Amino acid sequence: MKIIIKEILISFFLTVLLIGLLAILVSQTTFPEKLINPVVVGITSTSLLIGAFRISKYKKEKGILNGIIIGIIYMMVLYLISSFISLDFSLSINSIIMIFVGIAGGVIGGILGVNF
Repeated sequence: MKIIIKEILISFFLTVLLIGLLAILVSQTTFPEKLINPVVVGITSTSLLIGAFRISKYKKEKGILNGIIIGIIYMMVLYLISSFISLDFSLSINSIIMIFVGIAGGVIGGILGVNF
């Protein structure tokens, strides 16, 4: 369980870092506003992919299960944090898409981690 928490924290750190870079890019350039949400989803799933890859590479078994676990925990924490900040606990279609894409990133990372 300790390794799962560590990799989730690494995934969150990577997400915050990349979204910070995206914020700088958006504020300093003419980055299209319609691309912000897809890029955020991509950053989140990539961060999860990396975290799941690392945990599955370490454990060397059950990559899909490890990816699902890290994906679900990560997305639950992200949902709770964003819901507390916005004081809105409803699920929109964008939230549901982000949850599924995030878990899929975890699964893909888990599969790749076991096979490398």
